[in-house]
Amino acid sequence: MAHPIFEHNARFVKLSFDRKLLCNWADELFEWLFCIHPAYADKNTFIYKEIELKQKLTEFIDQTNRCNVSAEVFIDPFFNKLPRIHALLRDDLEAFYRFDPAAASMDEVLYAYPGFFAISVHRLAHELFRMKVPLIPRLLSEYSHSKTGIDIHPGASIGERFLIDHGTGVVIGETCVIGNDVKIYQGVTLGALSVNRESAETKRHPAIGNRVVIYANATILGGNTLIGDDSIIGGNVWITHSIPPQSLVFHKSEIVIKNNNVFPEPLNFVI
Repeated sequence: MAHPIFEHNARFVKLSFDRKLLCNWADELFEWLFCIHPAYADKNTFIYKEIELKQKLTEFIDQTNRCNVSAEVFIDPFFNKLPRIHALLRDDLEAFYRFDPAAASMDEVLYAYPGFFAISVHRLAHELFRMKVPLIPRLLSEYSHSKTGIDIHPGASIGERFLIDHGTGVVIGETCVIGNDVKIYQGVTLGALSVNRESAETKRHPAIGNRVVIYANATILGGNTLIGDDSIIGGNVWITHSIPPQSLVFHKSEIVIKNNNVFPEPLNFVI
């Protein structure tokens, strides 16, 4: 006798691996890229780990690939791009240290900064996304999202020396294009004006020019929205149209200070 729940679930991909294994693989790849584990001081150990990482990725892709394409066609091209990705991440790492006075060293950024980890996972996931590897890029981005609070779609294109300061609540959409030397703060949303299935293949998210700074909780929406080079976007602004280069955009609010002896409402409350 057919069971409605069982029949409905038959259309979903069946993963023979626990998603936690892919998360562990992402952590291992990150550590391998920067030789974080002391054992990687030995070159033979480093090379052996690369072979192991390739084997694991092959297995993951085989289990998620519904296109009847061998996972082998993805592995070498992806790992051949890792030197270039590593160079980009080295520049990102130096940008964090150079622009954040709270960073005592690049080691501190590497080990402790969620923004740098999120960028690292994104650059890896983005390459797999561009290669049209199914499902894996999104699983990686959502792992990074759960770990850091930073949500970057693997399709987003991000330039060199990218910096996310603090980072919690940052959202960067799939078709977003970000230039070089861009810095954004926590709570920034680079999103779409509308969401529907018909617009899935169009550019729905903004483009950010070079050397732009976007402060906390700014929201920038729309596929036709371009933030010009060298602009500064202040906190809490809402932008749905293009901004010319070298602009300063800010939200002005009024702060009222009164004597609390005659304040009309009680301020002591419990949630």
